[in-house]
Amino acid sequence: MSSSTRAALRSAWRVHRQALLTAGAVIALGSGPAFAQLDSGSGLVASSKISHVPGPDFGMAPLPAPEALVPQVNQYLSQYGAAVLLDNVNEFDGIISGPHQESGNAGQYGLEYDQDWYKLAGIPGLETHAIAVGRYGINVGPNFGDTLDQTQEIYGAGGNVAIHLVFFYAEETLAHGRVNLAAGRFPMENDFDSNPLNCNFMNNSLCGNAKGITDNSANVSYPDAQWAIRPRIRPIPSVYVQTGIYFTEDNTYSATNGYRSGFHIDGSHIDGEAFPVEVGYEPKIGRDAMPGHYKLGFMYENNAHATWELPTATPEVRKGGSQEWVQFDQMLVRQGPGATDGIILIGNYNHNDPRYSERADQFNIAAIDRDFWKARPLDTIGVLFNYQTVSAQLSKVQSEEEEFGLPISGGDFGTFAGAQGVQNHVFNVELNYQIHVFRGVTFAPDFQYFIRPNGQANLPDAALIGFKTHIQLF
Repeated sequence: MSSSTRAALRSAWRVHRQALLTAGAVIALGSGPAFAQLDSGSGLVASSKISHVPGPDFGMAPLPAPEALVPQVNQYLSQYGAAVLLDNVNEFDGIISGPHQESGNAGQYGLEYDQDWYKLAGIPGLETHAIAVGRYGINVGPNFGDTLDQTQEIYGAGGNVAIHLVFFYAEETLAHGRVNLAAGRFPMENDFDSNPLNCNFMNNSLCGNAKGITDNSANVSYPDAQWAIRPRIRPIPSVYVQTGIYFTEDNTYSATNGYRSGFHIDGSHIDGEAFPVEVGYEPKIGRDAMPGHYKLGFMYENNAHATWELPTATPEVRKGGSQEWVQFDQMLVRQGPGATDGIILIGNYNHNDPRYSERADQFNIAAIDRDFWKARPLDTIGVLFNYQTVSAQLSKVQSEEEEFGLPISGGDFGTFAGAQGVQNHVFNVELNYQIHVFRGVTFAPDFQYFIRPNGQANLPDAALIGFKTHIQLF
């Protein structure tokens, strides 16, 4: 490692150390999921409640109860049916091999409030959920040319403001857990093609949702939201079917028209509807009852999309589009009593309409290994492989733009300075070790390697090292 690289990493560590100390004193909220030390920093993971076994209180899923530095807060609030989560997620990454040896630090603080209205007011089956966050820092990905899979998933989309409203919604559970209805303002990806295991990783290709599924602007993901109604039916304990109507908005991810803070909640920018359908099968295999989750989904939306066209062609707007996805996770070896105590294999595939989407197909395969070391049962090893193909139509457009010396199309936000050549496919891998430091505190050293960053053959491969920290105050 060169002296300039070591100096850059030392400087970035000083920045991160100060952020971490500030977080320890102020501890910004975090919205981690409702299991101990499966760190997402992405709020109440609704998908974790899908496999919930109906309980005595009308089949309602239990309120989140993550491991925390100060567990007494929620132990006290639970008698009133309330849960308040406060945490900080911070992610640092530094380029050790690539065109530039730079580093970046990004993070999120937030606050989550969940209420069981049966305990508080005697209303059967009713719960409400709300989250607000703040985000800070910079993303190192553009420094080696990548805009497809940012290395720090916590960066961006939070508005770069002190407080960003993520979502608020109510859900009603009926028929002893066989029927669940949700309504309010929340993202489609809270429920569809969602997996609470994803954020054992730091790369945005999988955490918090597979990046390919968010390529369609009608398909909103955390930390942004849309008005929606979502019913879920469970005809038998191991099978569910869910669908919904999600009202799409023309600039959900924009910093204009109030979206920067997330408090622009009227319907003036609704421009269409999205209709997802997902079927899930959730078996428990073998004498060790090893859990699995298998999901098949489809989404149709009636938005208008500008298709990829050659510079010499007349632009075309196509109304309506679709997405498909397949997802699974399965415990292969049980190493402890918990739902994630073992070796778990995770897979995901997404397909988008290549006529207007940048990412045509995405394949993820990952594995986590938890409770492999009996002296440290909460430590977790994770490995992730991600492969994405770029739309062939977009590649064709880029080839002609390059030939005529025109700006290259593509990138997450249209014409992007980071797209410096024709995009085809990208492969990246991540390896991390999540260390359980103390009650409610984890530290995860992380390594990532990119082959053909941004899907471009003209960019050199890049290697990065960093770490992810999670502090759950309560």
